[in-house]
Amino acid sequence: MDELIKQVEEDIKEQFEINEKIEFENSKKVLEAFKNHQISEAHLHGTTGYGYDDMGREAIEKIYAEIFKAEDALVRMQFISGTHTISTTMFGILRPGDTVLSINGKPYDTLDETLGVRENPSSLKAFGVKYEQIDLLPNNKFDLNAIEKRVAEKNVKLVIMQRSRGYAYRNAFLISELEEAIKVVKKADPNTLVMVDNCYGEFTEEREPIEAGADVAVGSLIKNIGGGIAPTGGYVVGKKELIELISDRYSAPGLGKEGGATFDFNRKVLQGLFLAPHIVCESKKIGIFAARLLEKLGYEVSPRYDEKRSDIVQMIKFRDPNKLIKFCQGIQSNSPVDSFAMPEPCDMAGYDSKIIMAAGAFTSGSSIELSCDGPLREPYVGYLQGGLTYNYGKVAVIETVKKMNE
Repeated sequence: MDELIKQVEEDIKEQFEINEKIEFENSKKVLEAFKNHQISEAHLHGTTGYGYDDMGREAIEKIYAEIFKAEDALVRMQFISGTHTISTTMFGILRPGDTVLSINGKPYDTLDETLGVRENPSSLKAFGVKYEQIDLLPNNKFDLNAIEKRVAEKNVKLVIMQRSRGYAYRNAFLISELEEAIKVVKKADPNTLVMVDNCYGEFTEEREPIEAGADVAVGSLIKNIGGGIAPTGGYVVGKKELIELISDRYSAPGLGKEGGATFDFNRKVLQGLFLAPHIVCESKKIGIFAARLLEKLGYEVSPRYDEKRSDIVQMIKFRDPNKLIKFCQGIQSNSPVDSFAMPEPCDMAGYDSKIIMAAGAFTSGSSIELSCDGPLREPYVGYLQGGLTYNYGKVAVIETVKKMNE
């Protein structure tokens, strides 16, 4: 095993250098935003009650807008997940009779009931919003011809795109691929809005979806951009008029983003954001190491170690439910929290298959901390993501592989 690991680390040196350059550019961008908005000790403190006149929260939202090259931002601890933030965004933008079009096939499982793919009396469908989708081509690329034809009918209000892979067996979309699809949408109908689900993607490249032409981008603070420090929350960035609509849905019409207590949230969000470019790079390094090691051991992986990455997720195709379960259990047993626990497949809210999930994290459900999960369905793929430092992640992957081979 020691010789194999030496060979793996030799193979991946060039990829580490490439990703460290991306980290450097993103670090420059974040530091510049902190300086431009003159962050001081006073911004680290929060508010209670209604949360009016929260200078820290207001500064955070200005910083997010600058980093993402957006007109405005909504960054709040009251968002409990990426799904919650995306759902709020769609309910804020869409009205009865509107059509929402997903152009990468069915979105992530937890949005099924928001869209009405699975029946729910509180879904967009129940409020008269129509849902349509255009599947990806067999090569997992956007079907640009089909997208152009459908949007040209000029009755699609919102196009939604998922940057990361979710539980689909495909690579994350590069910003250049998102940009190409957005140009097709805007050429077919400039009035059609575009939303990008940016979960797992922040700081993996030097550009973000707003720079590629998206009207709004949405994400979770317990993934990349929270840097492993933010304890909860979500963000929306984009055009000012859209952020106003979404803010009214987040709170109440007329209240918008004026209130919202932050308690001790501001310091953690700012510190997490400051660390995020480095933490994301460390997470990508863990994925690169795991991809090369498991590929050498005969497993099919995606992305391969030398492919460009636009999210922090590493897929491993096990083709065997027992191997998927054993790998997840190995990751759990090499986690800093609940290492003694033994994850088992179970039903989870929002999913239509049993899920096994290894998540020994300091923040419950955090995907920027090392975790691995997957649905118990063919072809039994494990989704490894996160990791706050390369060496902790490396230890966990090595020990897990050893356990699998016992």
